[in-house]
Amino acid sequence: MPARDPFRLDRRSLLRAATAFAALAAALPVPSRRARAEASRSAAPFAVEIAPGVHVHAGQIAEYAPDNEGDVSNAGFIVGKEAVAVIDTGGSAHVGARLRAAVRSVTPLPIRYVINTHMHPDHVFGNAAFEQDKPHFVAHHKLARGLSARADRYLSVNKEAIGEAAFAGTRVVLPTLAVTDPLTLDLGGRQLQLTAQKTAHTDNDLVIRDDETGTLFLGDLLFSQHAPSLDGSILGWISVLDALTKMPAQRVVPGHGPASMAWPDAAKPLRHYLEVLTTEIRALIKDNRTLSDATATVGLSEKDAWKLFADYHARNVSAAFAELEWE
Repeated sequence: MPARDPFRLDRRSLLRAATAFAALAAALPVPSRRARAEASRSAAPFAVEIAPGVHVHAGQIAEYAPDNEGDVSNAGFIVGKEAVAVIDTGGSAHVGARLRAAVRSVTPLPIRYVINTHMHPDHVFGNAAFEQDKPHFVAHHKLARGLSARADRYLSVNKEAIGEAAFAGTRVVLPTLAVTDPLTLDLGGRQLQLTAQKTAHTDNDLVIRDDETGTLFLGDLLFSQHAPSLDGSILGWISVLDALTKMPAQRVVPGHGPASMAWPDAAKPLRHYLEVLTTEIRALIKDNRTLSDATATVGLSEKDAWKLFADYHARNVSAAFAELEWE
């Protein structure tokens, strides 16, 4: 009789091993949703280089929630020969700190400017993470007034949405450099052109252009995938978009959506959405219909084109109706 192979397992041994393994797996703790999200985030770089020296972080297309810590908008930074400019900082100090760490993983150069494209908290609440760098905080000349007026509500609502721990260290940091006329910032052999826009998405939208790569940072003047949010003037937004599409650019960075998009094609879905709302609301007003009629019927053909449509669309219709009924 041949000797038994000591490394060969019979069926009974295999079954005992499988049972023991299953019991061990069942005893292990199941990672929480937040832990799974953190593991996923750590597996990929926080920011990607979309053009030489231009780095962008694409936030989640989501509402504020504990598992995203307010990381629901795009942010980025541009590296010159002498300094760095950060553009938007995320929706909490925790997100801002991760963006700052991404800058430091690329360059030790000083962070000379932190630029905010507009006042909404998902774009400015990470500012506190950069105060240690003593940069110029740069924004549209109307941002300080608008953000100050809403600061308490913004802080309260967003702290409740993501939780006290995730919101720790978050506070309002107002601009130290206000942009009224076109402004050029020099990063050392690299110039950024900043232009304050008339009332559109908000009354304090700022556009940043990197001359070296032809990259435009548009903030929430451009939404992609994420439903638009109207906090200014629908007619002004259409006008600003039309002007911006005539501006040459190699690529644009939206406030929400992918890290980089082709221009001017990226503007078409948003322009269409705004035009649909304007046309349909004007028709209702002409027929002496009410705001309730408008929120129930206007723009529903756009529902499948945008994520978070139910969270933003009715408010957009209400704001547009209030504007257009006084044309």
